[in-house]
Amino acid sequence: MASRLNPYLTFGGDARQAMEFYKEVFGGTLELKTFGEFGQAGAPEADKVMHSVLESPSGLTLMASDTPPGMTYTSGDSFAMSLTGDDDAELRGYWERLSAGGSVAVPLEKQMWGDTFGMCTDRFGIRWMVNIGSAQG
Repeated sequence: MASRLNPYLTFGGDARQAMEFYKEVFGGTLELKTFGEFGQAGAPEADKVMHSVLESPSGLTLMASDTPPGMTYTSGDSFAMSLTGDDDAELRGYWERLSAGGSVAVPLEKQMWGDTFGMCTDRFGIRWMVNIGSAQG
């Protein structure tokens, strides 16, 4: 898969409703995963959206989540740019350049869903998420 750049929206608890609305607007396929599906079944946020992706028939991709536990939702911080793909060297190179001179919120490392993922804010204040897909065999 080629690397892709997508907008990634963050919501304060209504990501499911927002993404269902965007599906009505743009059409396509919506995938939603909750925090409960990733080991937080008994937590208050178990039914909140950990990750969602909407792929429209015209090729638009929109991703979103609810604010993760331990992070504060601020409406001005409600988006990030998301780089995804399976080219490890390419995406690690982007990560190194984007995080240089900025700040790292989540180090680029293997995550519970099997991919390598990190979050940083570049030196201009733009939030980035880099997800390197695990090899499918």
